[in-house]
Amino acid sequence: MTDAEYVSIWMRPERPARGPRPAYSRAQITEAAIRIADAEGLEAATMRRIAAEIGAGAMSLYRYVPSRDDLVMLMADRLMGEIDVEGVPSGDWRADLTRYAYEVRAMWLRHPWIATVQRSLPSLGPNQLLLIERLMGVLDAHVSIDENLALMAILNGYVEGAVREEISSAEELRRSGLSEPEWMARSYPYIQQLVKSGKYPIFTKIVMEARQPHLSRDDQFRYGLERVLDCIAAALPSTARREGREARGD
Repeated sequence: MTDAEYVSIWMRPERPARGPRPAYSRAQITEAAIRIADAEGLEAATMRRIAAEIGAGAMSLYRYVPSRDDLVMLMADRLMGEIDVEGVPSGDWRADLTRYAYEVRAMWLRHPWIATVQRSLPSLGPNQLLLIERLMGVLDAHVSIDENLALMAILNGYVEGAVREEISSAEELRRSGLSEPEWMARSYPYIQQLVKSGKYPIFTKIVMEARQPHLSRDDQFRYGLERVLDCIAAALPSTARREGREARGD
């Protein structure tokens, strides 16, 4: 399909203007695809598998979802709908952004295959648009739109990077058949050798003094998120920082 022929899935009517009512819906197809991806990974969510899941013919599904890219777009946007931003903005920007960050992390951990989806370019589905309106509304009254975009990119970059690493580590441990303490114990002799060599003073400081590597995943995420929110606070005008403190009763 050429660029001139491309039509966004969000611009395609789900039901034809005339003719019989469709037997299936995009939502039904999307939900089936997500169930398969959750159980077996994104690559398992083929049109053939989805058709078998809902009792349809594989080729008939292309009437509803024209391409694989469209399917993944529908799946990703459906997951964004799980991010609860009801009541945002609330007037407490730090609480709103904290809530959003934890909601995103929880959604990724429920559906780890989302880490394999390349989402550099926005799809602008209905759930993503709602998130944009609610999330960027948190700082809209305090900073310019460009500053808002930059600050949200910092927040999203941290959240997605942290949870992507969390998912990747869990998968590596699963493949190894080891628990995290067992994996660390296996690595200990080499780490000890590096420390004793005296060649890597910063790495040695990490091994001997750092607390972060020994925190739980929840505490690691919280620690990093607080640092990111502190950076965002420093970029806000003093009135916004004061309003945030007052909303929390500080």
